Amino acid sequence: MTENLDLFSAPAPENKAQAAIDLEAKAAALRAQLNQWAHQYYVLDEPTVPDAEYDRVFRELQALEAAHPHLITPDSPTQRVIGAVMEGLAPVRHVVPMLSIHTETDTEATGAQAFDARVRRELGLTEADPAIEYVAEPKFDGLAMSLRYERGRLVQAATRGDGEVGEDVTHNIRTIRQIPLTLPEGVPPVLEVRGEVYMRRADFDALNERQREQGGKTFVNPRNAAAGAVRQLDSNITAQRPLSFFAYGLGAITPPAEGGPVFRTHYEMLQTLKSWGFPVAAQVQIARGATELVAFHQQVGASRDALPYDIDGVVYKVNSLQLQRDLGFKTREPRWAVAHKYPAQEMATKVEGIDIQVGRTGKLTPVARLAPVFVGGVTVTNATLHNLFEIRKKGVRVGDQVIVRRAGDVIPEVVGVMASGPRPAYVQNFRMPRQCPICGSEVVREKGEANHRCTGGLFCAAQRKEAILHFAARRAMDIEGLGDKLVDQLVDANVIRTLPDLYRLGLSALVVLERMADRSALNLLAALEKSKQTTLPRFLFALGIRHVGESTAKDLAKHFGTLDALMGVDAESAATEEQLLQVPDVGPIVARSVHTFFQQPHNREVVEQLRACGVTWPEGAPTERGPQVLAGKTIVLTGTLPTLSRDAAKDMLEAAGAKVAGSVSKKTSYVVAGEDAGSKLAKAEELGVPVLDEAGMLALLAGEGGAA
Repeated sequence: MTENLDLFSAPAPENKAQAAIDLEAKAAALRAQLNQWAHQYYVLDEPTVPDAEYDRVFRELQALEAAHPHLITPDSPTQRVIGAVMEGLAPVRHVVPMLSIHTETDTEATGAQAFDARVRRELGLTEADPAIEYVAEPKFDGLAMSLRYERGRLVQAATRGDGEVGEDVTHNIRTIRQIPLTLPEGVPPVLEVRGEVYMRRADFDALNERQREQGGKTFVNPRNAAAGAVRQLDSNITAQRPLSFFAYGLGAITPPAEGGPVFRTHYEMLQTLKSWGFPVAAQVQIARGATELVAFHQQVGASRDALPYDIDGVVYKVNSLQLQRDLGFKTREPRWAVAHKYPAQEMATKVEGIDIQVGRTGKLTPVARLAPVFVGGVTVTNATLHNLFEIRKKGVRVGDQVIVRRAGDVIPEVVGVMASGPRPAYVQNFRMPRQCPICGSEVVREKGEANHRCTGGLFCAAQRKEAILHFAARRAMDIEGLGDKLVDQLVDANVIRTLPDLYRLGLSALVVLERMADRSALNLLAALEKSKQTTLPRFLFALGIRHVGESTAKDLAKHFGTLDALMGVDAESAATEEQLLQVPDVGPIVARSVHTFFQQPHNREVVEQLRACGVTWPEGAPTERGPQVLAGKTIVLTGTLPTLSRDAAKDMLEAAGAKVAGSVSKKTSYVVAGEDAGSKLAKAEELGVPVLDEAGMLALLAGEGGAA
C-alpha cells in the first residue's frame, strides 16, 4: 500500500517554487496515508499494514516536518500530542446545551415498557396506533464530550460540565486515535459531534498493572481513569493512558438553509457520522415498540460482561426527529429519550475483617470480609485485596467504608476507600501472618515479588486441595466426578495427602464418604483408571508447575519429547535454565520456575510415584516444529465437528501457528463451525468473517484455500 510514496523519490526539481510544491504534495500524501491507516486500525478495527510500516511512514513525515516546519498543519498525525503543559482548563459555553437524559432505575422489563407507554401517552396514541420506532444504544460508562469541527477541522473539544459550560480539553482529545482531526469533503461547515470518551477494560487493566509496577496510584475503574486522563494539563500524560471514543449525537450544526444536511431520523444521523469517520457502537439498532426495547435490554445485558468496555445500561431514543421535536423537553431532560440501567457493578459497604486465603501455589491473598452488599446482580460478602502492597496503597483498614466492584465473573475487589467514610480514632494496619493459617508453615516473600507464599507445599491442606482440583481438571488429567466437595472430604479426612494417593483409592474408602453411593464410587474409580492413559502436555500441565499453563506445557512436551529429557534421571541432569530458554515462548521466569520444580526432591518423588501407579503417555523424539502456515491467524471453533474433537482441532491449529480464541471479533481470521453452532456463527456472519467446516479447516492446514 505504500508504493505510491516511492513516487516522491523523483529527481530534484529545476526551481525552488516547484520544489516547494513537491514538498507540500509529499507532506499531504504522507498525512493522508497515515490518516487512512489510523482510521482502519482505530475505528474500523481492520488494520491493513504492519505497525512497523505505519511507524516508518510516520517517521518520514516527522523528518520532513522537522526539516520544513512550515509544512506542519494542525491536523497532521504528528501533532496529536502537543507536548506543552496547559496553565489551566479554559471554560467553554456550549452553543447547544449538553443536557442529561432521564434515568430509569427499574432494571426489569417494566422499565422499558413504562418509557414506551409514557411516549405514546405524550403523543396521544391509542392501542390501535402502530408501534413507535426507537433507536436502542449501549449506555457507555465514560465521559461525555463535544467535538467542534469548522470547515472539516477539529477546533475544540469540551467536557459536558454543568451542561451549559464545560472545559476545553482539545489538547488531550487530540491524542485519541479514534477521533478524526479532519473530516472528508462534504461535511457541513460547522459540526459538533457529541459522544463518550471511555477506556477499554484491557487498556485499563494494563494501565493499572503498569501503575503497580511503578509504585504509582491505581485507578478505581475505567471511567475514573478516562475522566482523569481527559482533564490532564499535560497531553503527554493523556497520551500514555489509551482512550477511545463513540459518537452518539449532534450539538450545533450548520442549518439546512445554509447548506447543512437534512436528517429525518436519529439512526440516519448516526450512519452519516459513521460515514464521516466517527466510531459508532456496533450494537446500535432500531427497535419497534416496547417488546423490542425489552429484548434489546436483555440481549445487551446478557453480553455485557463480554464487551471490551463498561456499560451501565442502554439508551432508548425516539427515532423520528420530527417526533422528538413534538415531544420536546421536561425541565432539562428530553421526553423522547431514557437511560435504562442495569444492576450496579460498584457499591459501598463496610469492611468487617480481613482474612487470608491460601491458593494452589501457596500464594496468600488478603480478602476483605464485607457487610453483605448487592452488586453486579449478586450479594457479595467477600472481595479480594490482592496483596499487602495493594492494601497499603489503598489505605484499607477494618471498619472502613469501601467501594466494591464486581463485573461479570470477575472476582469482586475492593477498589478504594470512601474519603468521607467513618473510621475510629485508631485502627492498626493489617499485617501478613508469619505462619500459614492453614498448616502453620513459614510464610515468605521472595525479593522483587509482591506476593507472600506458604512454604508448606503439598503438606499444606489448602495447597493440597487446589493442587488436586487442578490435577483433575478437564484440560489436565480429566478425572470426571472429582469435584470441590469430594476433594474437601478426601483431604479433610486425611485420605488424600499427595497426588499419587488418588490412584490408591479403593471402594471401601469412598463409600463411607458423605453422599457417595456405590455407583458414584465405582464411576470415580473408573474415571481414575481412564485418566492413567494421558499425554505428556496434559501431565505437565496437571503437575501445577508455577507459570506453566496449557500452552507452555505443550511447548515443553514438543521440545523435549520425553519427560526424562526434561526432568533428568536425577536433579543434576534435569534441563538447565539455559536449555529451557531454547523452548519457544519460554522466558527467564518460566525457565526458572520449571527448573526449580524439578530440582525439588518431593516434586520428583510425586512424579515417580504417579508413574508407578500406572500413569503413562506416548513418548518419542522431540517434535520438529511443523510449517507455521497459520502464523498470525486467529481462529474460533464452534459447534460439533464430524470427526474431530474440539481439543484435537485446537491442537492441530495451534501446531500450525494459529491462535485459537474463544470469541468472534473483527480481528478473527476464520470461524470453524460444526453442527449446532450458535451465537459465534451468527456473529461471524454479521461481521463478515469467513466460515469453514471441518474439511475447509483441514484444507487450510494443508496450505490450500489461501490463508489470507
